[in-house]
Amino acid sequence: MRLTYPTSLRIIRVPCSGKVDIIHILRAFEKGADGVCVIGCREGECHFKTGNFRARRHVEQAQTVLDTIGIGGERAMMYNLSSGDGPLFAKYAEEIYEKIKALGPNPIRRQKKHAA
Repeated sequence: MRLTYPTSLRIIRVPCSGKVDIIHILRAFEKGADGVCVIGCREGECHFKTGNFRARRHVEQAQTVLDTIGIGGERAMMYNLSSGDGPLFAKYAEEIYEKIKALGPNPIRRQKKHAA
């Protein structure tokens, strides 16, 4: 079974979602990403014990910062699923794509265009 998801999504693999720090999320927006989604293990099933809980906390912190600076916290999100849930990943990828598409381009990128 070959699954498809939007080609504009960029997947960055990490050993554990807990390794994704708030600075990584915010840097992605600074570099022009329209949205960031961290996908971690199901809660309670992390190989590194608490990595997915740490990742959720980092995403929530990033959402707060993004709301504060006017970009919008809804551009950062997190999902939990098993590595064997390919069809569910494809479904989430489509949801992420549609949500970000509805929000429009990253305001930082728009400001940089107008400044140039």
